[in-house]
Amino acid sequence: MSILAANTHIVYREVLLRDPQNQLSGGGSSLFWSRSPGFGVDGRRGEWRKTKKRDLRVEAFWPDMTRPNVIEMQPIKDCDQLDQVLAQAQELRQPIIIDWMAAWCRKCIYLKPKLEKLAAEYDTKIKFYSVDVNNVSQALVKRGNITKMPTIQLWKDGEMKAEVIGGHKAWIVMDEVREMIQKFV
Repeated sequence: MSILAANTHIVYREVLLRDPQNQLSGGGSSLFWSRSPGFGVDGRRGEWRKTKKRDLRVEAFWPDMTRPNVIEMQPIKDCDQLDQVLAQAQELRQPIIIDWMAAWCRKCIYLKPKLEKLAAEYDTKIKFYSVDVNNVSQALVKRGNITKMPTIQLWKDGEMKAEVIGGHKAWIVMDEVREMIQKFV
């Protein structure tokens, strides 16, 4: 017997309420339900009865709660902070992603949570930063060579290595960003 359930309440409702003699025991990130041969109590009648010999096992897995699902991108506010971020990344030999965006840009707003989820996936390998082009100096925007938004750039060894200009659908942009990261990580 196989059971595919969205959560433990469904397993409980579908399995345990149907046959209350089953025992449920949890261990770590899994939920096991087993049935062994022998005698059991029929919960409906309160009688002892012989059960059939069979072994069942139900498992439910939960996501790893030790890792974050989302990591908020750190804002870069000026050229000096960009220099510090690049120097730190160079010292750690780690690439960084910079999302150049604007508060009024719908596509930028839509991509930001997706990039923050991606930041959680690459938590130890790469750092993610954001720059709101309306709140920084034009010198910083020129330094990034930004002409369209959103622009997602990968910087490594103090210089820009690759970029994705996100003027199309979010899933396409995210695939391109993943490919870009895979090349340099």
